[in-house]
Amino acid sequence: MTEPNKNYLPGCSVTAQPGHFYAVGVGPGCSDLLTLRAAAIIASADVIITPQAKGSSHSLALEAVQPFINQQKIVHVNYPMSRNNELTKERWGKLAETVLDHCQQQQSVVQVTLGDPLIFATSSYLLAEVTGTLTADRIHIVPGISAFQTGACRFGEALTLQEDRLTLMSATDLGAVAEALDHCETLILYKAAGVIHDLLALLKQRELLGNSRLISCADQRDDELVLTSLGDWHPDKLNYMTTMIIHTGRRVWDETK
Repeated sequence: MTEPNKNYLPGCSVTAQPGHFYAVGVGPGCSDLLTLRAAAIIASADVIITPQAKGSSHSLALEAVQPFINQQKIVHVNYPMSRNNELTKERWGKLAETVLDHCQQQQSVVQVTLGDPLIFATSSYLLAEVTGTLTADRIHIVPGISAFQTGACRFGEALTLQEDRLTLMSATDLGAVAEALDHCETLILYKAAGVIHDLLALLKQRELLGNSRLISCADQRDDELVLTSLGDWHPDKLNYMTTMIIHTGRRVWDETK
């Protein structure tokens, strides 16, 4: 097992265990937003699986964990981006075989993912494939800061108060988005880039442009785009990692209950 770099792990004694698999959220892309546990697990692991866009030599997740990399084996994986369930399952099944092979050799395996492993994350596919082959005590999930949390901090507005309802969903189904606006006080939309023009039209119709916020490439230095109001904004090409926060109102305590 790789010896952890103690310089980056103050107050944390958790280390990756032989034959165990870890899905680790690394936050929006900055090393200082990893949790101590995430840093400790990554620093002490034998194998790191990291996402890489097809045709690219760059991995933002790997860049985020670079301070904690020492002698670990790095496995770059191109993940399928098409909306094809059969292709997706096949790709993740093959990757699960790789994970299981390393675990059978008593190596610790970490899959790093931007944000949180259970929120629109590739980790969920791999977790589904290894569950049932690895015993539950050998599968671990380490939470990470998600894009909507980072975005909310940029705007300094509470996501929920009192009886408020918060909804988190993909923006790709505009009908579902329109319905959600009627049933929550704060709506979080992931994958907003591909439907941004239709979204803006819907929000204009609902008179919510002034209450809508947008963040793209949260905490990714020069690539970050932060918009506090969308009323006079004319969208250009947006990065896939674009999140919207829409405030529809507040729901106060029901004092009759």
